[in-house]
Amino acid sequence: MNQKHLKYKIVRCLIDVPLIFIALSIVCAYIPQPAFIYPGRPFISILFVFSVFSWYIAAQISNLYADLRSKKFSEEIIYILVTHFLFVILLSFFLFMLREEIYIGNKFLFVYIAVLVLLVISTKYMLRKYLHKILYTGKLNENILLVGATQSAKDFYDTIKLHFYYGYHCIGFLDNGLKKLNGCTYLGGIDHINKVLEEQVIDEVIIALPNSQYEDIRICIEACDLYGRRVRIIPDLYTYASSNIQINNIGMLPVINLRSLPQDRETNKIVKRIFDVLFSISFFLILGWWLLPLIAITIKLTSQGPVFFKQERWGLNNKMIVCYKFRSMYHDCLEVDEEGKFLQTSPDDIRITGLGKFLRKWNFDELPQFWNVLLGNMSVVGPRPHVTPLNLSSMHKVDRYMLRHLVKPGITGWAQVNGSRGETKTPHDMQKRVNHDLYYIHNWTFRLDCQIVLQTIITILKGDENAY
Repeated sequence: MNQKHLKYKIVRCLIDVPLIFIALSIVCAYIPQPAFIYPGRPFISILFVFSVFSWYIAAQISNLYADLRSKKFSEEIIYILVTHFLFVILLSFFLFMLREEIYIGNKFLFVYIAVLVLLVISTKYMLRKYLHKILYTGKLNENILLVGATQSAKDFYDTIKLHFYYGYHCIGFLDNGLKKLNGCTYLGGIDHINKVLEEQVIDEVIIALPNSQYEDIRICIEACDLYGRRVRIIPDLYTYASSNIQINNIGMLPVINLRSLPQDRETNKIVKRIFDVLFSISFFLILGWWLLPLIAITIKLTSQGPVFFKQERWGLNNKMIVCYKFRSMYHDCLEVDEEGKFLQTSPDDIRITGLGKFLRKWNFDELPQFWNVLLGNMSVVGPRPHVTPLNLSSMHKVDRYMLRHLVKPGITGWAQVNGSRGETKTPHDMQKRVNHDLYYIHNWTFRLDCQIVLQTIITILKGDENAY
């Protein structure tokens, strides 16, 4: 990490101190100060000290100050909310220990936490936007040297080039074979690494070589050690992509651990099912009881045909399920072309009704699938279920496609919030979606589900160009 970015990280960390003071001052100004058993004690000072102490302990536990450049802001919000949850627990503990000297009303504490949440989220968002603005000018970018021209190297280069706000600038790549890498500058063979590290300003070296080139990997690591450069390796682990990979150490030796899937564990299944049921019931109690009948009546009045569209899709362990949706197309329209291929929805699709375009844009057509969640054949979050013809056409063209059925399908998913939704025109598009699904399956946590739900809401409000 270069010095400029280190300064930004320090600011991002220390700025929470004045935010805590501002939140406390605002609440004290509008809510009568709680009574003290021992008058004269500086109320704000005591609460401020305990708040700062509790906040940074909570932030350390939740990893709030980790490098989140490559994560979306919705994920950072989850970090912030987890930090606040831990903060409340710790602060309550300290106040309980001082209950004989100080009393704080529930209203005061509730408003204080609410104001602090709003201040922290808004400030972190402004800091992130400011960081993006600076990164766009290239002032905070870290110079990266890429070693290797494998598919992993290409994916890495395309990723940092597309997402400039990650803060990485690739000055070029080294490889003994290929001399072209999606427009990346070729700097020579791997044996040129010492010369490049000596002549160029490089913050970090990314090694993306096949496992078989272990000698070249060793040479690169030794060169980085010699010139004091940080090094990271993108492992060639596609062979083990069907497993959840964890790398740990036994003594001084790194060991690859191929674990079972997180959702194979009974406790995780129970947690996810409880979340699904509670979330679905909450939806029906808050929105569903009036929104679903309203949409149904509007569909009935604007076009002929049934209100609901029932479609066979593949669920957990390739079992067939009936997926419920609001009908957004004209009744009895074609589902296959003249060659018998399944017709995916495309922009300006003439089969979609006027109301259907609105429903699809705001994802209202998917709302009946909360009934699928209550029935237990779908989850709120998971890989999106595909229709049978699309499954049959993809299972032999897309690597590890069938592994996405190891968990229940979802109303929303990791692929959808990362832009892989809508029409898949090529096998590459489907492969990208499957890769996102497999990442979710292998790295599931309850926090990830919460993040995806929040990210889905933000995406819907912002508008998704692939929603058609």
